[in-house]
Amino acid sequence: MQPNNERLKALKISALAITSVVLVEFTLGFVVGSLAILSDGAHALLDAISMFILLVATKVSLKPSDEEHMYGHEKIESLGGLVGGLILFATALIIIARAFQRIIQGESLIVPSLEVFGFMAIAYTLCVDVLRVGVLHRASGESTTVKAGFYHSVADLGSTLVALFGFGMATFGFPIFDALASLVLSGAIGYLSIKLVKASGMELSDAAPKQIIEKVREIIAATENVSNVTSLKVRKAGAKTFVEASIQVPDYMNLKAAHEVASRVEENLKQFLGEAHVSIHVEPLETEMLTEELVEKIAREIDGVKDVHEVNVVYAHGKLYVTLHARVDPKLSVNEAHELAEKIEHNLNQKIPKIGNVTVHVEPFNSDVQKGPMADEEEIQQTIYELAERFQQSITVKRVITCVADGKRYVNIDCCIAGQASIEEAHKVASKIENGVRRRFAKTVVTVHVEPE
Repeated sequence: MQPNNERLKALKISALAITSVVLVEFTLGFVVGSLAILSDGAHALLDAISMFILLVATKVSLKPSDEEHMYGHEKIESLGGLVGGLILFATALIIIARAFQRIIQGESLIVPSLEVFGFMAIAYTLCVDVLRVGVLHRASGESTTVKAGFYHSVADLGSTLVALFGFGMATFGFPIFDALASLVLSGAIGYLSIKLVKASGMELSDAAPKQIIEKVREIIAATENVSNVTSLKVRKAGAKTFVEASIQVPDYMNLKAAHEVASRVEENLKQFLGEAHVSIHVEPLETEMLTEELVEKIAREIDGVKDVHEVNVVYAHGKLYVTLHARVDPKLSVNEAHELAEKIEHNLNQKIPKIGNVTVHVEPFNSDVQKGPMADEEEIQQTIYELAERFQQSITVKRVITCVADGKRYVNIDCCIAGQASIEEAHKVASKIENGVRRRFAKTVVTVHVEPE
């Protein structure tokens, strides 16, 4: 809140100071009959009006969000900057018109013997202008309203110098110099006002500078584990920048890891933008296959690997930890099987980034294990009933429920067994059924529930 308080304080000081200039210049301008001083007083009057508008706009813009203004009141500050810019542009036009009038009419403005009062008015105005320029420059920052006030104060300082030059030359009988200097000043004022109106208008229309948008995109894309930036919206409102972006992260990341990536993006953007409201939406990276499927594909490419199953990919501490089971020719020696495992590890490390560790469990290939497409439900149920019939214990398959998710089939089996059977016997039966189904069907997760008859 400290920067906001400084902005309000600066605008209050400027508003009061320029009001005092209006009173001094109008009073002493009439006394000496100097149109240069009176014109500068009129300029100060317009500036005083605009300063009060900017002060009100800034006060309103600093209000917190409410039910009707959920994004805050910052745009009211941009509206204040737009109004201030338009008033400043009108002031420039008035100065131009007055300058041409002086050139055409060749007016003599100074009342003899009262020049000292004119110089007193200009001296006081110069002191006030310097004060306002310093105060508003220190507090301007990214505030469009305070910038508008700063531009006004610079214009006032220039106008006062013009008045000093014109008044001084007029005392020596050369009033045309006042008009020529006024034209130069009005050109500068017009340029500043156009820039201010353009900047405020862009903010009111939710536009943002192209270079800011490109830098924001660059920062997001450079954040670790951000694979892609799918959408980006940036807009400015006063000193605050609003950013909405959608990013893609690898599919192996869990919710916590993805949230950490989004938090790092927000932190990086706030370091660059300062006061900012950042909203990041995280999506999984769209690839031809999931990471687990990619691991399986790479492992299968090794000559001598007949089957790959039970692939697990875990992301932790910025690294991938991979485990998998590879089936090989049962006649291979332990050394030969180990060499195949090392080839699998090497290929995975070459083709998938950020792998921390690969563990390969090598086991003999069983030709009874189903390969190719996933088995249908009817075939699985038939196998389960056949396995149950092999046991001497009285066991009945009560229900078989299957479902497919993430490339695996999940099989849940409810069995009934004699109530007097021990839990050890029941567990052995359940384990044999589970192992029998796993050996027969690839990519199958089996769970057997045993209950008394």
